[in-house]
Amino acid sequence: MLRIAALCLITTFLVLADLSGSATPATTADAPVNQLIRWLLDEDRQLRGIPFAEVIFDTTGKRVLPVNPKNEIDQRVMRQISAACDDTIKRFNTPDSAIQDVARINEVSSRFEDSLRQLLNGAPGLNCDFPRTAEGRVQRSGYPDLRIVDLASKRVFYLDPKLYVAGSRDSSFRAFYFEPKIGTNKVRDDTVHLVVGFEHEPREKNGAWKFIRWDLIDLAQFKVKLKAEFQGSNHDMYRPEAIVASGAN
Repeated sequence: MLRIAALCLITTFLVLADLSGSATPATTADAPVNQLIRWLLDEDRQLRGIPFAEVIFDTTGKRVLPVNPKNEIDQRVMRQISAACDDTIKRFNTPDSAIQDVARINEVSSRFEDSLRQLLNGAPGLNCDFPRTAEGRVQRSGYPDLRIVDLASKRVFYLDPKLYVAGSRDSSFRAFYFEPKIGTNKVRDDTVHLVVGFEHEPREKNGAWKFIRWDLIDLAQFKVKLKAEFQGSNHDMYRPEAIVASGAN
């Protein structure tokens, strides 16, 4: 119950911030932002073990549905996604693949999204595209990356590709994030949420990228944590009225 109450409080704060463009300044000790900060301090600034399905429902009103192993549509779509993952690895492991000229793995991620989108669009009975926000705009950044529609049943599946280096499978570093927003929210369906993780070997200097496996993960039982982080940009810091001394060479 504490987690749910905290999520409601956080959601309220995020709604206020999203609607106004910035957090509303607190005027009383009981303002949402003050309650949020006190709660985060009490919880050692982290909230652990939150069901992802709860986060999605509380922030979007949409339900995360599990993959049903007895449902023919679910199983057919899983097979089609699996085939697209196999073909994507084969495509990018070739010596003349476009990704072999890319130095940083972070710059490869969007190529996987594009490949899966193309292959799934070519699969019989499927449509795959980038999800649209509540305002109808295509947005590449943020979760989820791809929206798959089974044309016959109109069932929707969300798919989010991830890349990771061999040996880091059990790493505790952040590999997934979801930032709840109203205007830029891309979760607009009661549906299955999937992550596909592609594992690659470490790249030697002047070497090639080699992808060695993939795993398709159902997020219905996924648990996440909230880490408090209050952020500010250079624009926020370097205000003329805040500068008290300067120097130049």
